[in-house]
Amino acid sequence: MVLDLGLPDGDGFDVLRRLRAAGSRLPVIILTARGSIEDTVAGLEGGADDYMAKPFRFEELLARVRLRLRSESDARDDTTILRRGAVTLDLRSRRATVDGKVVDLSAREFALAETFLRNAGTALSREQLLSRVWGYDFDPSSNVVDVYVRYLRGKLGAEFITTVRGVGYRFES
Repeated sequence: MVLDLGLPDGDGFDVLRRLRAAGSRLPVIILTARGSIEDTVAGLEGGADDYMAKPFRFEELLARVRLRLRSESDARDDTTILRRGAVTLDLRSRRATVDGKVVDLSAREFALAETFLRNAGTALSREQLLSRVWGYDFDPSSNVVDVYVRYLRGKLGAEFITTVRGVGYRFES
């Protein structure tokens, strides 16, 4: 879905919120005239997969749509439950549990947890995590991956995500 925030009969943030609350995993790219960092962060943390401010280059939009479609088809497999040790992710209901207890995760936290569980035991660089979870390059000096890893450690348990010095992070089951 390509979603504008300034809709004639409502707010795009409300549409996104309702979509994610219903459990939809439909890839959403926000395309809007609102280019502030606050709006960008709100959109991404609200569950959007990508965010583009107007004016934009059509070729870039098409590339981002293709990336989202490719990522979605890559993610489609017969596995709807990912289990690694005490951590379980139900990809259909978007529910995370640790030792059978439900853990509330934001859309980004869930996507990051899914990436870790799909690649358990593999060291993933910050760049790989940015690409797989956020879908495009952030400023290389951004600490968004570190921040979200800290959130996940707090919610899932620090023992599951280890820091691999000079590389990034690894999920240990």
